[in-house]
Amino acid sequence: MQRITGLLVGAVFGAVFVLVNAQSPLSAVAVTLLRVSACLGAASVLTMWFLTARRVRSAEGRRNMFGRGYLIVVAAEAILIFGGIRVLAALGRPEQANVAWVAFVVGVHFIALAPIWKDWGIAVPGVALTLLGATGLVLASTAAVAWVPFVGGVLPGVALLIGSITFGWRTMAARPA
Repeated sequence: MQRITGLLVGAVFGAVFVLVNAQSPLSAVAVTLLRVSACLGAASVLTMWFLTARRVRSAEGRRNMFGRGYLIVVAAEAILIFGGIRVLAALGRPEQANVAWVAFVVGVHFIALAPIWKDWGIAVPGVALTLLGATGLVLASTAAVAWVPFVGGVLPGVALLIGSITFGWRTMAARPA
């Protein structure tokens, strides 16, 4: 149950990344398609959560995924996100760099959680978010700065949604009926 809850959190954050960052220079049609797809993706993970919750209530003897290691990683993540945004502002970086920084830190957070949770599958979207965030940070220093919300926000959101949906299906398939 904890795993599917983590996937739900990832799907919600992925949808938020897309909803907030799908904007110009994308066309209005592309923006609408991305936003609708993100909402449908998050809704599908929510549906998987409800379906899994009904079947898993009795399996409460599992390890706590949200223990000390998790709390340390999340605390470091919060410090890095908010501290990093202040540093970017102090360095005069464009505001668009903030979303790329958030994606970078969130990606590193998944990579750091992989050994703690003993689940290397979460490192895959972590690497994707880290690389997309780093790419967005580089773009923020170029004439392509308008594309940073897409590269550093929309694409990481899509990666989170695809990862959440994929692992949600695998979790549901692994559960006894």
